[in-house]
Amino acid sequence: MRPTPGVWPRLIVMACLLAAATQSAAAQIPVSIELVLAVDTSRSVDDIEYDLQMAGIAQAFRSPEVIGLIEQQDGVAVTLFQWNSAIDGRHVIPWQLLVDRDSSLAFAAAVARQKRDPLRGFTAIGNALAFGLRLLAENAFDGRQLKIDISGDGRSNTGPLPVTIWPAAAAQGVVINGLPILIDTYSLEVYFREKVIFGPGAFIEIATDYQDFAEAFLRKLKREITPLVSRNDAQPRRPSAASNRDPASGA
Repeated sequence: MRPTPGVWPRLIVMACLLAAATQSAAAQIPVSIELVLAVDTSRSVDDIEYDLQMAGIAQAFRSPEVIGLIEQQDGVAVTLFQWNSAIDGRHVIPWQLLVDRDSSLAFAAAVARQKRDPLRGFTAIGNALAFGLRLLAENAFDGRQLKIDISGDGRSNTGPLPVTIWPAAAAQGVVINGLPILIDTYSLEVYFREKVIFGPGAFIEIATDYQDFAEAFLRKLKREITPLVSRNDAQPRRPSAASNRDPASGA
C-alpha cells in the first residue's frame, strides 16, 4: 500500500530525523572516563618548570601501573591543554582514546613533544576550567565519568573566579580535581580545596615543588582512573600481560 501524497513530506522528515539521530548516536563513543588535563603555563612558570610538568605527565602515562588501570576500564578519553590568561587552540593535544599499552604510550609521546605556548599571561584558573568544560561538551565521547585535572602554582588573579564555573560543572556532571604546586604561594593547597576543586569525590594531590610534580601527578592519575567497584558492579577486567612489561625496555 503506497502512502498518500500528503504523507510523503512527513515520512521524509521522519527519515531525516532518524538518520540525524543515528548519526549523532554513532558519533558518541562510550567510554569509562573523559579526562581533561590543564597545565599551567602562566608567567610564574619558567621553561624548566614547564618541561618538568610535561615530562612528569608523559612519565605517568608510561607507567605499567597506569597502563594496567587503563586496561581495566572501558576506554579512557584524554586531552591536554596549556592555560594562562588566554588559551591557544594550537597548543591543545587532541582527544585520544586510551585502551591499552600502545595507546597510552602514544599519548605520552604526544605530551613529551608538545611545545610551550609562547604567551606568558596571568593566572586565569576560571578561564581554564571553562575551557575544560567546553572540551568535554564538544568531543565525540560519551563518558560515564567526566573529569578536569588542573595543576598550577598560584591563585587565580584574572578572569572569572573558579567558583563561578562550578554551576556549569554541576550541570554537565563534571568533577574538578587539582594539583597545587607549592612554590611561593601561601596556603595554595587550602585555596585549591576551597576555591578550585568541585564535585563528588573531588580531591587534590600536592606537589611540594616542581621537582615533586611527577610523583604527585602519578598519584593523582592513579586515583582518577582506578575503576570504581560497588557490590552491584562486575569486577574490573584484569590487565593484560603487556601492561606488566617495562615500556622503557621496548619489550
